[in-house]
Amino acid sequence: MGLTLILMLISAFSELVSLGAIVPFIGVLVRPDRVFAYLATRHLVPFMGINSSDQLVVPMVLIFVIAAFIAGILRFLLLWVSTRLAYAIGSDLSVEAYERTLYQPYRIHVARNSSDIITGITGKIWSAMQVLQSLLLLINSSLVLIILMAGLLVVDPLIVLVSSVVFGLSYGMIALVTRRKLNINSSRIASESVQVVKALQEGLGGIKDVLLAGSQKVYCDIYRRADASERIAKAGNVVIAVSPRFLMEVVGILLISGLAFALSKRDGGIGEALPVLGALALGAQRIIPALQQIYFNWATIAGNQASVVDAILLLEQPMPKDNIDLESAPLEFKDSIHFEALRFRYTNDGPWVLNGVSFKIPKGSRVGFVGITGSGKTTTADLIMGLLEPVEGEISVDGEPIKNGRIRAWQKSVAYVPQSIFIADMTIAENIAFGIPKGEINMNRIHEAAKKAQLAEFIESRHNGYNEVVGERGIRLSGGQRQRIGIARALYKQASVLVFDEATSSLDNTTEQAVMESVRGLGQDLTIVIIAHRLTTVQSCDIIFEMANGKIVAQGSYDQLLERSPTFRNMALAVA
Repeated sequence: MGLTLILMLISAFSELVSLGAIVPFIGVLVRPDRVFAYLATRHLVPFMGINSSDQLVVPMVLIFVIAAFIAGILRFLLLWVSTRLAYAIGSDLSVEAYERTLYQPYRIHVARNSSDIITGITGKIWSAMQVLQSLLLLINSSLVLIILMAGLLVVDPLIVLVSSVVFGLSYGMIALVTRRKLNINSSRIASESVQVVKALQEGLGGIKDVLLAGSQKVYCDIYRRADASERIAKAGNVVIAVSPRFLMEVVGILLISGLAFALSKRDGGIGEALPVLGALALGAQRIIPALQQIYFNWATIAGNQASVVDAILLLEQPMPKDNIDLESAPLEFKDSIHFEALRFRYTNDGPWVLNGVSFKIPKGSRVGFVGITGSGKTTTADLIMGLLEPVEGEISVDGEPIKNGRIRAWQKSVAYVPQSIFIADMTIAENIAFGIPKGEINMNRIHEAAKKAQLAEFIESRHNGYNEVVGERGIRLSGGQRQRIGIARALYKQASVLVFDEATSSLDNTTEQAVMESVRGLGQDLTIVIIAHRLTTVQSCDIIFEMANGKIVAQGSYDQLLERSPTFRNMALAVA
């Protein structure tokens, strides 16, 4: 940043030097003999070996050309440095926004729209970078303008004052008229860019349903409306930012013509005024672009204001200190997990999702949670995993509360197998060791995890084995194979607790039985928590908790609940 500011100052002064060279240059061309009349040049010119006025023309041409050449090089160098700086800062901001977003607590992610986040990290951070670049160019143009105006004051203060008032008022009026439209376009760009990403995500994410329903036109129309609105707003901003230049060129020509006429009426006529007029003409040629750059960059900043505000909100996300600690060791699990009078709700004024839940999960046990949709099963699983924190009550492991610094250590001891396993377009090995850099994958652990998940035989039958690429979202795998990869992924983590959240609900009965056979074959040192709709999924659990309306209404083994709970019995009969 310091180098950029220094270059700005040097570039601005080089503009002044190139402008200042025009007065003596034109003066030598018009009246070369007058150079010898100045005291400063009377001794300098003979020192340069120049004895006649005719010999002055070539040196003055060279000086003028060199000054203009240096000014051009400095302008290019400044553009290169400021652009590289803005893009480097833009990259840092994008990474910072992504990092802060990933480190947010789970309850924050649940409340967000992914389209907002993706647009913010990509498009709106890009807008912030453009604003930063425009700010640097605005500062540079302002320095150039101030220094040029100061230099021209030496030539003719009155003319400079008139020019400043004319151009300044013109651009001021244009800015006043266009500001409201820029703000409207800014808000439209910020909102429609989110809708564009949303349309893409929903259309491509639900491509099976789109193809079957033939709803391609619906999603194309949604995308078209959002995209067209965003681009029209961007186009409007470009027109507003660029168009004043053409008006100012006309104003500049009229002003110089008027000044030329006024100067020709002075003593000495147009010949005497020609050097001054040439300096003013060149000055206008520098000043108008500088003013246009100031206005253009101001318009760019104003036109991206709403996007920058959204980007700043992403960058101001607090970094949870406990979640950053990636070096802490997993929490050793020895005895039991205990929920004590736990209550939870997602918002301060929202309904209680869990209300007074208490239970105990012994180490090495197989525990099931069943109940209708909305009974609180998944929220209970999220609390067990430390993704959510209780509003009231307490979660403890081996008698110690899970809060503050212990949350991250506990999460390292827990692995998760959801209903829909995220499969990346990578190799099977990389999907099992998901999140681990390729060069750091432990293949021995991969083989062991795949064997325990009853996946090894399938993998080794593939042409490339563990290096087989599975396609985006695991398109080349069956549902059972994807679930087994999820189980292998959890086992690779070498966690103490495995949580299965509706992990087999999308599978057919035969595949579900095969997957659950894999689960039952896992070591007795693992504690397994199963969230399920199907009672067959939890049939072999040591203890089952039946939930309803955020409470545990019954508990016991499968056979015990068949006897004690009418609801559980009805669910079992419905499955049968």
